[in-house]
Amino acid sequence: MKERTNREWLDDLRGPERSAALADLRAFLVRGLGYALANRSDVDEALIEDFVQDALLKVLDHLETFRGESRFTTWAQKIAVRVAFTELRRHRWRDVSLESITEQGSLDFVPDFLIDPEVPTDQQVIQRAFLERLRRLIATELTERQRQALVATQIQGVPLAEVARRMGTNRNALYKLLHDARQRLKSRMEAEGLSPDDVLAAFGS
Repeated sequence: MKERTNREWLDDLRGPERSAALADLRAFLVRGLGYALANRSDVDEALIEDFVQDALLKVLDHLETFRGESRFTTWAQKIAVRVAFTELRRHRWRDVSLESITEQGSLDFVPDFLIDPEVPTDQQVIQRAFLERLRRLIATELTERQRQALVATQIQGVPLAEVARRMGTNRNALYKLLHDARQRLKSRMEAEGLSPDDVLAAFGS
């Protein structure tokens, strides 16, 4: 893959070198997703290719949002991983009850893809610590219904309409439940000296 600066990536993806840049970025994302999903038995090379194609479209659609605070490839890789895990979660929730995905022992809140492999090790440690603290707060500070709704919608990717149906409620009531859960987490994080700016500083853009 041709080495490029952030500016060169943007220029090439917008200019006459677009095809070559897309080919290089595709190869980079395929390798990255292969590594991130290496332990998933439900993912094969064809599925990774599908994820990468979707991710490339999102990258091209959102070039204007890249602020240059990280390497372009790191930014693109995060998009690809989010695409992949969103699609995998959409498939996974169909056969899983809300009760099982919110059992304390099965809270998969620190998946490896959230930890940026391209930042220094000490930064990865900080990122993991933030996520572990948030996992603990979700498990201990929220009511059962708040935890069930938050984990299902925000972590497992279950559609809002499906969560509302399974919980025997409606979308408006679910919105209120999620709002209260987020406010509770925010206040508890602030009580522990953890601000949104701290989180943004740890994870960058």
